[in-house]
Parts: sequence; structure tokens; C-alpha cells
Amino acid sequence: MSVLIRPARATEAEILSALALRSKAHWGYDAEFLDACKDELTVGAGEVARRRATVADRDGHILGFTTLEEEPPTGVLGMMFVEPQAIGQGIGRLLFEHTIAAGRELGFVQITIDADPNAEPFYRAMGAVRIGNVPSGSIAYRVLPQLVITIQR
Repeated sequence: MSVLIRPARATEAEILSALALRSKAHWGYDAEFLDACKDELTVGAGEVARRRATVADRDGHILGFTTLEEEPPTGVLGMMFVEPQAIGQGIGRLLFEHTIAAGRELGFVQITIDADPNAEPFYRAMGAVRIGNVPSGSIAYRVLPQLVITIQR
């Protein structure tokens, strides 16, 4: 079955938000942690286009999504989540490569990523380089790795 990478629809905002929470839970976080992250992991219908949300769709089922935020030349991979049962099937790689290609077309030269610590190895494997740490937007005193990927012209 092939995977279609396409722009997300505003009507899919609730699906994306629920997927983000399921994907975050994959790392074994408890209910209290996930509840604290809920606002940050929510995508509003009015944000889908502005955040350039893109989905991986297989036969009408969304398996993952990304958001490419800010304006060129420097962007942000705001969100990237894959359905837990689809992790390890190449969906993340497809989404990431598509997002970088879209960023190149839009004129981005760098994209920063504030990553979940569990996702850092994936981003490094995709060519991102760690440049430091940033505070979590959801959990007090939690620090996240910040990475950057330079887009080759």
C-alpha cells in the first residue's frame, strides 16, 4: 500500500491532535505528563494551513504529520508525529524528507527542531545537528534538545 503525502485539511485538526498525543504516549510518558502536553500538542482547525501541516495518508488513514512553521530563511519543524503502530515503517522518513523538500521550495535554508529526547536519534540520522537545549513549552524545568538541519540548495 502506498503512502500519499499531502496537505492536511482543517477538518482533520482533531485527528492530528489525537494522533500527536498517541505518538507522544509511545515513549511511555504517564497520563499526568501527557495532560500537561495537551495544549502544546493541539492543532486548531484555523492553524492547519498557517502551520503548513502535511500528512502521510494511506488509504484514507492518517499515519503521521508534520508542521513547517515560520517564514524563510529560517523555519521550525513545529510538530512531527507518527502513529505508534506505524513507527518503524518509514513514515517518519517520508514525512521528514517531504517537509525538507517543501522548505527548500519555499526558500528556507535552515530548519530548527525542538525535539523530544527520544526522537533526537531519528533527527540526527536524518542529518540534523544538535545545537543546544531549549526549555519545554509544557513541562517546567524540562529541557529538550534543539537541533538544526541546513537545507542544501
